[in-house]
Amino acid sequence: MTTQNQTAPAELAKKEPTQSERFMTKVISEFGSSVGEVALTNFQKRLAQNYFIALDSVLKTTEEKRLKKSEKYRDALPVTWTNVNMDKLARDVVAYARIGFDPSQPNHINLIPFKNNNTNKYDIGFIEGYRGIELKSVKYGLDVPDHVTVELVYSTDKFKPIKKDVTHKYEGYEFDIVNAFDRGEIIGGFYFHSYSQNPEKNRLVMMTKKDIEKRKPDHASPEFWGGEKDKWKWDDKSKKNVKDGTEQVEGWYEKMCWKTVYRAAHSDITIDSQKIDDDYLRLKQMESDFAEAEVAQEIRTNANGEIIDITPPEGTEPENKKDQAANQGEMNFEINPDDIPPAGGGEPDSW
Repeated sequence: MTTQNQTAPAELAKKEPTQSERFMTKVISEFGSSVGEVALTNFQKRLAQNYFIALDSVLKTTEEKRLKKSEKYRDALPVTWTNVNMDKLARDVVAYARIGFDPSQPNHINLIPFKNNNTNKYDIGFIEGYRGIELKSVKYGLDVPDHVTVELVYSTDKFKPIKKDVTHKYEGYEFDIVNAFDRGEIIGGFYFHSYSQNPEKNRLVMMTKKDIEKRKPDHASPEFWGGEKDKWKWDDKSKKNVKDGTEQVEGWYEKMCWKTVYRAAHSDITIDSQKIDDDYLRLKQMESDFAEAEVAQEIRTNANGEIIDITPPEGTEPENKKDQAANQGEMNFEINPDDIPPAGGGEPDSW
């Protein structure tokens, strides 16, 4: 009898749900409140699970970077699920999942945690990749082209634009690659919206090299765009890495230029106001919130003598080499989604 009394409480005790289960419960609840029913399709469940897996990895990586910072520049709030604004996250995940963004697919969407000082929680920024921009333009576009052509033009190529005029019924171009394996330097690029049934709607847009580079992020990583980067070496005397000159990095300049033209091509498709739904409005609100957070961080950085949550002042180097990037981590908002490789890295063709 005594044994039964002892085991009864253990049997009645509820099992603590896992973080994954809590996340799914939140998402299902939010989805039900937005569509009037709780049931999720298998596809929607898979998307929600993909968001959890992707964000769980991002949180762990960002927390590792936080811990690598010196205590002086480390935010006291751990980057863990406990400190994530789950209500906002659930609403955002539902909106992006219903549009079709899948974080497990290359270049769809990137998740960036950033601290909201008003709530003392981490909000999650959703940064669209170039494939995500394509997905959005196709779903919400007013007059979506049948095909979008994106090309870079090199110095040895022969490119002739054909503009619509009295002798040409619709726009087009002539493009000939003279030397496929030694095309010379990039001199520009173009994108072409073509309509099979209504070729008079065809549209050609050309971009010079200067136009492409104007869209390059202010703090673009040399590992992607190429250029000069700092070199670091371990100093036994100070017991930390110190700057040891600079080095040139080749990067993936051509691929980044192509992605820039690609993003412009799909961003140029007009959104149809009749197709706008609550998910699209939610998406635009999230973009606005993220932009406001970026501005607020810029103000905090430049308005105070002591920099908070960002890279330490010049002359104070990270404790190890990788901290150079870690010090910008979750609070550096000048992010180009195409500068963010998936876990494991690799060449940008797979991003």
